[in-house]
Amino acid sequence: MLGIVIMITGVYGGMIDDALRQARAANADLWVVQADTKGPFAESSRIPGDTRELVSRVYGVQRAGAVTYQSVQTELNGAPHRLFLIGFELGRPGGPSKLVAGREIMRSHYEIIVDRGAGLALGQEVPLGTRGHKFTVVGLMQNEVTSAGDPVAYITLRDAQELQFELAPPSTRREQARGGALQANDQINAVIAKVSPYVPANEVATALSRWKHLTALTQEQQETLLSKVVIERARKQQLLIMVLLVIVSAVIIALIIYTMTMDKVRSIATLKFVGAPDRTIVGLIIQQSLSLGIAGYLAGLALVFIFRPFFPRRLIFDPESVAIVFIITIVMCLIASILGIRLALKVDPAEALATSG
Repeated sequence: MLGIVIMITGVYGGMIDDALRQARAANADLWVVQADTKGPFAESSRIPGDTRELVSRVYGVQRAGAVTYQSVQTELNGAPHRLFLIGFELGRPGGPSKLVAGREIMRSHYEIIVDRGAGLALGQEVPLGTRGHKFTVVGLMQNEVTSAGDPVAYITLRDAQELQFELAPPSTRREQARGGALQANDQINAVIAKVSPYVPANEVATALSRWKHLTALTQEQQETLLSKVVIERARKQQLLIMVLLVIVSAVIIALIIYTMTMDKVRSIATLKFVGAPDRTIVGLIIQQSLSLGIAGYLAGLALVFIFRPFFPRRLIFDPESVAIVFIITIVMCLIASILGIRLALKVDPAEALATSG
């Protein structure tokens, strides 16, 4: 039970880290999104593609890059594969930060960099979109996933716009037949801006927000949205499960200590008969409870680290979280020993003679 508590702590840490990786991988100072939105992760954002050129001209902006974000699902060898696609401009902010194998995207079309968690190999072709375009895997990343655990993949902005905004062939023919205007593909979800170190990012964000059709968020604001809004419900669910497991563990330890104390009624009565003070008996029960809890904590911690590579989600442990679980274990053991202490204090010393007789 304590091992499961430790595991959930790692799952929670991994979920936070995965959520923040989406924003941190872009290495941005400012996120320019649709007006009155908290995009592109917390809610939908859609702005014209030429917004990047406007942002680039603002005082204090060193570099800017247009990006798109979308979730897609494809099928390979009869098995579904879900990816979180990021479209970026070659040579501009927003692309993959580090590769563990392969190379960067060099062609303007149909090349993809994907996280190893997708189970794809270098050179493998991945069909994407309603038109079935095949993308060749040219690079691999490590531990680049979303808060939901979906592997992240990078393609060029133009390819991403076609996948996200282009209509399927039947829909295109239908729109043309009815005389409707086709939707423009030159749209993006956000502009990532790098700000000069000599200009405060907040000043640049204020200048950008003067345009009524745009909203500028700092990197700190984006990370706050991801960690406290996007995964808020999942965070509360993890916390609830952890609290319930701690309560169940405390009840189990209390029952074990109570049962072990009942088995030692004669020994406790003998100690009282020879004049042992109550604090000595209480100390023995507390030591027994702490030994049980600490042994369970260490065994659970060892099991979690042994089987850590086989978990479907990344487990992230920091010293503070591990220490907090240890402190909770100590407090839980002290509370759980109350039943055994109450039973021990009620034992009559005369039971030692009655039992021996």
